Amino acid sequence: MTVLKAELTRLAKGMLADPVPGAPPVDLTVAPSQVEDAAAILRFASTVGLRVLFWGGGTHQGIGNAVAPDVVMTTHGLDRIVDWQAEDLTIVVEAGVTVSALEAQLQQRGQTAVLPETPAGATVGGVAAAGLSGWRRLRYGPTRDRVLEVVLATGDGRAVTGGGRLVKNVTGYDLPRLATGSLGSLGLIARLCLKLWPLAAHQGMVHVSDPEAALRTAYRPLAVIETNEGSIVYLAGTLAELEAQAERLGGRLASGHRWPEPLAGPWEFVLRVPAGATGRFVDEIRRNGWAFQAAHGVGEVRLVVDSGDDERLAGLREEAETLGGTLVVFNSPARGVLDPWGAAPGSADLQRRVKAAFDPVGIANPGILPGGI
Repeated sequence: MTVLKAELTRLAKGMLADPVPGAPPVDLTVAPSQVEDAAAILRFASTVGLRVLFWGGGTHQGIGNAVAPDVVMTTHGLDRIVDWQAEDLTIVVEAGVTVSALEAQLQQRGQTAVLPETPAGATVGGVAAAGLSGWRRLRYGPTRDRVLEVVLATGDGRAVTGGGRLVKNVTGYDLPRLATGSLGSLGLIARLCLKLWPLAAHQGMVHVSDPEAALRTAYRPLAVIETNEGSIVYLAGTLAELEAQAERLGGRLASGHRWPEPLAGPWEFVLRVPAGATGRFVDEIRRNGWAFQAAHGVGEVRLVVDSGDDERLAGLREEAETLGGTLVVFNSPARGVLDPWGAAPGSADLQRRVKAAFDPVGIANPGILPGGI
């Protein structure tokens, strides 16, 4: 490793960085400021077989199988807003831009990228790589639908661009969709073009007793969220529209949006099931006494439990998988106690072929995907 470190140190030049708090201990941490620099590091790593772990804000590093890296590559140097076309509702940002900083900038022009509403220190690249969406997915769709273009430093050291800033013309691989949710298994997402949405004139919330009935009653709500404390319908539009919606829902309109704070506990999970089955799983989670946040109409439930080997948890995962769903570990105190993914997907062979096309040696976040891909 000493010779390789010396050669990589020479190659990295001004890209060497201090160790990242929370990251696994490694000999080298690099922070490229250009996609070409990231590609050069990955090309060398692929040649000599050095495993590389990508690191943004570190808020989603608990997802997937553990990676044992030789090098940590952070996006701290890729933190610029490249091009904001407010009239066209598009923005190009580098991966290291934090979600909170981006949304604060967009709000100055009454726009939003519809990314997670309580991001902590998450970066745009990290959210895209993890394939995460915010609560407003019910109305605006998942994050991957708003990633128009991606610039990727591949595992074998190429800088490739896929998609388009105005229209998603697809020839060959649909790179934005492949990269979104790939957990860095194809390479480093260095830059993205995102579709934006205008912010509504008014925002409001209505507390309801029956979230499933509210979902049928409300017209294009942003979200219908149920937690241990109750259920809320989130609305946006004109004041008259919000007042009419509140009347139909039979509740009082409260001004603004107060999104649920992220759950925190020993074991954090994300349950994904067919949208129509959400209520059924919420009932079971309530009976078990677990803290949860459920997005009705989407089929996603976030929950916290005390133990990763709870038999009730295994039963919940099995029940979800019979419906084509999943129970995924989002964060845990110890890797290896419980499989983070559950049953391997039927697309595992396809995932291996896709990874091989971008990272043939397997040095980019190796083993993080289901089945150790």
